[in-house]
Amino acid sequence: MDKKLGRPRSEETKKAILTAAYELLSENGFDTVTIEGIAERAGVSKATIYKWWPGKAAVVLDGYFAATELLLPVPDTGSVKEDLFQQFNNLSIFITSPKGKMITELIAAGQFNPGIAEEYRVRFFNPRRHISRGILERGIARGELRKDLDLERSIDLIFAPLFYRLLITGDTLDSAFIRELINDIMKGLGQ
Repeated sequence: MDKKLGRPRSEETKKAILTAAYELLSENGFDTVTIEGIAERAGVSKATIYKWWPGKAAVVLDGYFAATELLLPVPDTGSVKEDLFQQFNNLSIFITSPKGKMITELIAAGQFNPGIAEEYRVRFFNPRRHISRGILERGIARGELRKDLDLERSIDLIFAPLFYRLLITGDTLDSAFIRELINDIMKGLGQ
């Protein structure tokens, strides 16, 4: 009696789709990726992709972040200053790497496509902001930061110089810059 192979498990199928989306993004850039291409490479139907993702931007970004998620560990050293340095140093290393540079392409595409912009906010920036918020909250709890700190504005103050250099000036994003940035910001956020 022969065993029927049946369909692959859902997680295996999702992984194949995410891998295909990331590979196509890496090979050709966001604009050339299609749901049809992802489906073909993953060996699934378009309907299978739409079962889990609302469209191209969502699946491509999930594929991208699934492939790169381990590059951005969440620090918890016991020091808000060191945690912020590690978080933003890891982020700067990532966004200036070949894999990370794709984020600038996605940001550019998002300027003309609100759906893409929403997807990268939800899948990349909001999680980074959530991590920063946790770091600042721990700093407040330990007495390293003012209790009346506006957390959202503080997070904006930290992210803004990083992305200004990345997207506007092209100036160096290195550990020395990140250390100086965090030192300056801590002067304003501290007691």
